[in-house]
Amino acid sequence: MAIKICAAWCGVPGVLVALLLMLPGPASAVEDDDGIVTDRPDFVESSNVVGKGRFQVETSIAVERDRADGVKLRTVSTPTLLRFGVAEDWELRVESDGRLRATAHDPATGQRLRENGYADTAVGVKWHMVDDEGARPSMGLLAHWDLDTGSAPFRAPGKGGSLRVVAEWELPGDLGLGVMPGVAWQRNDGGQRFTSGIFAVVLGKEWNDGLRTFVEYSAQQIAHARDGGSINTLDVGAAWLLGKSVQVDTAVSRALNKNTPDWSWTVGLSLKF
Repeated sequence: MAIKICAAWCGVPGVLVALLLMLPGPASAVEDDDGIVTDRPDFVESSNVVGKGRFQVETSIAVERDRADGVKLRTVSTPTLLRFGVAEDWELRVESDGRLRATAHDPATGQRLRENGYADTAVGVKWHMVDDEGARPSMGLLAHWDLDTGSAPFRAPGKGGSLRVVAEWELPGDLGLGVMPGVAWQRNDGGQRFTSGIFAVVLGKEWNDGLRTFVEYSAQQIAHARDGGSINTLDVGAAWLLGKSVQVDTAVSRALNKNTPDWSWTVGLSLKF
């Protein structure tokens, strides 16, 4: 979901520069070895930042499938996040779902409708508040402002924003637990403002120095039916470290209610500079 400065946004379907280090190992403002730690592919963000003077790009390709009232819906996007370290415990962020292609097919009539364009942009900051110590988790705070800058078919009906807190614990057996509550301010299809909740919890496992997997419950939106209802998924995924500054990832999400697209899949790659 980031502004992708030359991958998805230039129209080039982001051939990945994204990765995921789902639940970072030693939770400090910057990893001791200054290795890459990403905010994808799980929904729970990392509490870590990239470090002063460092730049990180996390991009991907995502496919979403749904079926509503007999109509098959398919969306392909290029979610991308750009992260700039302005201090050891602060970073600036720009993100977007990038280039989008949405297709609706009605098997009963044979009618097919396709829309192409670009998603909205969000700008924000992340603050690494505290390192883990004893029972205290590593914690981060994220604030984003959503801009209605996308193409007409995909543009939100007004600006919005979100505030999220992330807490991460290291557990025995090379396990890690992450929790992310939050709140978002948006507009519904009628242009009316509403406030929604955010909550997700992820359990990760580090199998070796290069491989991590995770399982996650995410409520990306907790809202009244008039505002689009709640969006809940069960997510599983994995990430492979290809080097100190490069990692690839993949994840699959399954809907847990009717308001959520049935299935989604992503593959990504991230780089740290």
